[in-house]
Amino acid sequence: MTKNGNTSVATLGGGCFWCLEAVFSELQGIYKVISGYSGGKVINPSYEQVCSGTTGHAEVVQINFDPMIISFYEILEIFFTIHDPTQLNRQGNDIGSQYRSVIFYHSDDQREKIVHAIKVLEQKNSWKKPIVTELTPLEIFYPAEDYHQNYFMNNPTQSYCTFVISPKISKVQQKYSHKLRINK
Repeated sequence: MTKNGNTSVATLGGGCFWCLEAVFSELQGIYKVISGYSGGKVINPSYEQVCSGTTGHAEVVQINFDPMIISFYEILEIFFTIHDPTQLNRQGNDIGSQYRSVIFYHSDDQREKIVHAIKVLEQKNSWKKPIVTELTPLEIFYPAEDYHQNYFMNNPTQSYCTFVISPKISKVQQKYSHKLRINK
């Protein structure tokens, strides 16, 4: 809980959950980022099951945040900065529906903010192709296995971390330096 007792939750999928977790963990007002799975039909799936592409689940992060410090709209802005929402069922070399661009909204208010954010991005012609981010009400979130939590922090020299995650973190550090945690 925050000092004022006000926390909100966002659940986002934009490729590998390690990337999203690493980026959002850098920001002020973010109290917890949990890698996990959502959107499928298999109960309590394993990483191997999700990677098979047969569960319907996406790799996602669930973010607990203080909206007085970082707004849901700012979270969406950063989310759309660190992945390509025009790629259907993939992000870069990660291919399959488990890597789809998806936002699992927790309320009608969140859904309205997401629709508005996408409309603004489309009006700005931020991408040459249409945004294909899926909007789905959150039904259930399954935390991923322990070894996926804080993956970047625990494995910074692993090649995926070096070549895929680090550039995303650098981009956010440059573009949103005013939102970074002062003391990590």
